[in-house]
Amino acid sequence: MLKVLQVLGVLAVLGAPGAPKAPGAPRAPGSLQPSVRVETLTATGGLPAHIAGAFQEPTAFQQAKSGRYYVFDRRAHAVYGIDPGAGAPRKLIQIGFEEGRLLQPSAFDLEPESSFVVADAPNSRERVQLFDANGIRITGFTLPGRNAIRVTLGSLVVNGVGSLQYTGRSLLINQPETGSLITEYGMSGTPLRTFGQLRRTGHEADHDLHLALNTGLPIVNPRGGFYFVFSTGVPMYRAYDRDGRLLFERHVEGPEVDEIVANLPARWPRRESPEGDLPFVTPNVRAAAADAHGNLWVSLMPPFTYVYDRYGDKKRTVQFRGATGILAPVSLSFSPAGRLLVAPGLYEFNGARSAEKAATPGTPEPLEPRTSNLEPRTPRTPRTPRTTSASPPPPNPDSTPPDRYRTAWRDPGSSPPGA
Repeated sequence: MLKVLQVLGVLAVLGAPGAPKAPGAPRAPGSLQPSVRVETLTATGGLPAHIAGAFQEPTAFQQAKSGRYYVFDRRAHAVYGIDPGAGAPRKLIQIGFEEGRLLQPSAFDLEPESSFVVADAPNSRERVQLFDANGIRITGFTLPGRNAIRVTLGSLVVNGVGSLQYTGRSLLINQPETGSLITEYGMSGTPLRTFGQLRRTGHEADHDLHLALNTGLPIVNPRGGFYFVFSTGVPMYRAYDRDGRLLFERHVEGPEVDEIVANLPARWPRRESPEGDLPFVTPNVRAAAADAHGNLWVSLMPPFTYVYDRYGDKKRTVQFRGATGILAPVSLSFSPAGRLLVAPGLYEFNGARSAEKAATPGTPEPLEPRTSNLEPRTPRTPRTPRTTSASPPPPNPDSTPPDRYRTAWRDPGSSPPGA
């Protein structure tokens, strides 16, 4: 009888509210799920308010090694430079359809040493122009044909040259109509190579929708290789090596993405456009960038940013707080000093430390490299115990032996000599 009462008492305790559950036990409906800690990064710098407020629609914010900031103002059809200590921005490129000017621009990217590129579309023809640090046109080219507007973020076209990434020697552009995710162009406009197989979407019969769901952002990994972040459909990304070979594919998952995936339509609405009847597809990713450690930062349509290490593991979930509250980034970039630059707001953040170390402080780094050849870690060589041919001198039983001798006589089940 006593044992029965004891068992009933234990069951009552386990069933009480707040009582610990057995490992692997199912959770009751409505019970709290383990949550991932969301870090809120507060701006530590950026452009002064009187300068930041002078722009109409700052769509990109980057910094050169000279210290000069560059702001791409899409609505003003202009690029500005702000030197350290300057009291006002200086317009480097102005509106116009002529060479050296901009009309309906969609993308900007900076090579921190000395040059930048801007993509625009005069007369609906996609054009890319290369400028030096002071806005003097160096060269440019126009892509053949007319771009079909498949994906927009507000009034911004994000497919085609809107996905442009400048490597300093070439351009990466998402062009799924070529049959590959990424096309690399030389600065004269000559295609150098294509890589990245289109993902399966389940809508291959609808050619335009299939291409729209393969729209995304090519990203250069400073540690070697490339990322491609799909901006529409099911959120995911891929990593490629320098030669364009696929290393791995990861789904972008988390509580902030669950509603996005749940609400993906089975049949997509369509709209009339100058290019004909096209599916109406909106992005689920606003921006992406890679820091100097090779960590990939992906900003979602909800104001959250996920950080993945270069092996594909999610390490952080962050939000950015500016003077007016939580920001929804449309542009992420990293300064030469490693600070994170965010538009809109034109803020700086000190959150670009190594995500691998930030996520689990005190956790030792794995000794073996993971399955990846982005830049594999070298396995550490186990330390070989020190050996010597000479035997250590016998301990003096009348004195406390030094530490290096204690293991010679403290064997389990034995006593020290002379005891």
